[in-house]
Amino acid sequence: MNHFPCIPPWKNGGGLAEYAVAPASLTVARPPEVSAAEGASLPTAASTALQQLKAAGVSSFDGSGGGSNGPRNVLVTAASGGVGHYAVQLAKLAGLHVTATCGARNLGLVRGLGADEALDYKTPEGARLRSPSGRKYDAVMHCATGTPWSVFAPVLAGEATVVDVTPGIAAAARSFLQKVTLAKQRLVPLLLVPRKGEMEWLADMTRQGKLRTVVDSRYPLSRAQEAWAKSIGGHATGKIVVEMGGEE
Repeated sequence: MNHFPCIPPWKNGGGLAEYAVAPASLTVARPPEVSAAEGASLPTAASTALQQLKAAGVSSFDGSGGGSNGPRNVLVTAASGGVGHYAVQLAKLAGLHVTATCGARNLGLVRGLGADEALDYKTPEGARLRSPSGRKYDAVMHCATGTPWSVFAPVLAGEATVVDVTPGIAAAARSFLQKVTLAKQRLVPLLLVPRKGEMEWLADMTRQGKLRTVVDSRYPLSRAQEAWAKSIGGHATGKIVVEMGGEE
């Protein structure tokens, strides 16, 4: 795979195949330094993480602090998952202070990706999303599910944005209400919009070794149903990769 499309799975229903047709305007050349597995992992997960941070006001990823008006203290939930592990790294590239939640077995991994603070989400403090240093969050990259607004509100700064990549009806309704009432603490549902320029940048960050893809497991196409089952289980560390022509 020397090129990869930056088309989200919801656009045409998704699927797995040895060959696929994609618009040239949404196809990016894979640098030789980027493996096929890395290239396959970037279009949805890494792009979502990047657009999450931009939706929260991050405008620079050169280590300068994310831009003059961007957040400084960021929380990433489900930080060892497919989207979350990219969000941690991108937030650190922006020069932000990152607090992350994940399962106990992945605390070391998340710290290794750059998180300044890591919380086991099953502990009382982790469930409350409280920063060990007492920081209030300017932005939350919410990659988990089932967290009510009442959990976020006490740990947010006066002006803060929670960008939710798994929004339901309740989240959409709250977002609308906050928008019309000009609330300073806002929930923003995110739906990935593919952008070729962003994918080229992500591929280049991977080529330079500044963005790492954690691969949980690999499956041949003939065992794709096992890969889906593991993904649906919700406890994968990083990305699950289905390989064409992989060993049975």
